[in-house]
Amino acid sequence: MTNHDHAEQFYRRHQQGTLVLPNAWDAASAAVMAAAGAVAVATTSSGISWSLGVPDGEHLQRSDVAAVVARIVRAVNVPVTADVEAGYGPAPSDVAATIAAVAKAGAVGANLEDRPGPKGEVLWPVDQQCERLAAGRAAADRSGARFVLNARTDVFLAAVGAAEEREGMVLARAEAYRQAGADCLFVPGLIDLEVIARLVTRCPLPLNIMLAPGRGPSIAQLTAAGVRRISVGH
Repeated sequence: MTNHDHAEQFYRRHQQGTLVLPNAWDAASAAVMAAAGAVAVATTSSGISWSLGVPDGEHLQRSDVAAVVARIVRAVNVPVTADVEAGYGPAPSDVAATIAAVAKAGAVGANLEDRPGPKGEVLWPVDQQCERLAAGRAAADRSGARFVLNARTDVFLAAVGAAEEREGMVLARAEAYRQAGADCLFVPGLIDLEVIARLVTRCPLPLNIMLAPGRGPSIAQLTAAGVRRISVGH
């Protein structure tokens, strides 16, 4: 398949059924995952960071990530989506440069976090994160191929605000992020199946949940709840 074919295929998989994404850290791990039957491969920022000898949390350079993505794309014949952390810089122009770099490397999608690095408990204000997402969307569109922009919110992972407020916070960010150009919403740290099921029905974007073996719902339970994308994690 061509990269354009991969891009269209990856986008369509978010519109129906449930996509399970294993997370690779180099070309070899990606090749093993594809050979085992993965229909698409995602990268893991923590795995790539550790494999390159640095801690997770924006200690990589944009060029480091793009180089790893390019090697993974060459190693597999399935769609590849990139974890670009918080965009490797605070400004919308930084995000745009990062999305452009991984798109040029062959990625057909990317995650963008709303928690600045190094990791803290405070998220980007919604309006600022929307500016960053919009810049990423514009850069992706300039690539000329379909590109799935996965907006990650760390409301649950960072335990932002009171527990009873978090579901509403996620929904508010989901709508704002949709308007900014996001195609999917990633909510890591959420393992309550009842909350997940409610978000599936109320979220304006396809919902992406991170698997938490031994603590959270199984792939079968998440699929039954209507989750569209499951990230296996680091």
